[in-house]
Amino acid sequence: MQIEKIFDLIIIGGGPIGLACGIAAKNAGLSYLIIEKGCLTNSLYNYPQGMTFFSTAERLEIGNLPFVSINPKPKRAEALEYYRRVSLSYNLNIHLFEPVKNVIKDNGIFTVETSKSEYKAQNIIVATGFYDIPMLMNIPGEDLPKVFHYYDEPHYFSHQNVLVVGASNSSVDAALETFRKGANVTLVARGTGIGERVKYWVKPDIENRIAACEIKAYFSSSLLEIRETEVDIATPEGIITIPNDFVLALTGYQPNFQFLENIGIDLDQENMRMPHYNEITMETNVEGIYLAGVVCGGLNTHSWFIENSRVHANQIVDAIKAKRNS
Repeated sequence: MQIEKIFDLIIIGGGPIGLACGIAAKNAGLSYLIIEKGCLTNSLYNYPQGMTFFSTAERLEIGNLPFVSINPKPKRAEALEYYRRVSLSYNLNIHLFEPVKNVIKDNGIFTVETSKSEYKAQNIIVATGFYDIPMLMNIPGEDLPKVFHYYDEPHYFSHQNVLVVGASNSSVDAALETFRKGANVTLVARGTGIGERVKYWVKPDIENRIAACEIKAYFSSSLLEIRETEVDIATPEGIITIPNDFVLALTGYQPNFQFLENIGIDLDQENMRMPHYNEITMETNVEGIYLAGVVCGGLNTHSWFIENSRVHANQIVDAIKAKRNS
């Protein structure tokens, strides 16, 4: 009779932090499997094509493999190629295009149910990031085909009336790029100005475009309703209606909280839905389930990045090894 394989560790999520966890497990001699619902580094793949990282290349490195970039700040295409080569260099055990449906614990062993199979493991790492679920505005017309919650590249919007919602990095990049491709761009933001976290080399650019009236901006304002050819905006001076062809509702994203709750992880509803975990071991309230990367921040998705969460991989593997040796 064939004995069913039980991995020491299954890692849910094949982004940079999931890969880092796989590398740490492999270096420690643990049997592991990385399961990713989409392509390799799926979230990075879905970033805008021309995106430039805020971090320098060396801060994005994992597995002690150099990330060499021709730019002061690496671009999306360079990062995709770097992490692809990392996965090949370490010959990581990774299953792609295999969404995880559920994780069930029985007698100390986890069963991971996916779209294709079932796997068993003694430990689980959830490294699923936060780019899966858009933060909705919940306004009339948000479900129209002209509304985009993800932005890829600007050419599609040439010579169109484009409204961009938000004043964060993604919103500012989209506003500037579509403007430079000939779109008539309007930016709407709840805050009083461009966000303080916007990349320092981009912030003066958008503010100068607004000052020159090349991009119209409504601050302390909100989008009220979207229709086929126009939108309503609530401004400090009252409600206005402007012509519109497309809305880029780049209002942010959130982790899959439903999945976390389904597998038993407690969320702090009073504190940005922060998941419960030990900051030293990264273990959650469910013994044997660990968190790594951006998912640790709950709704505060600006607290964790690749550069400051790649250490989670070694923290978790060290904790697993310590348990074994105790």
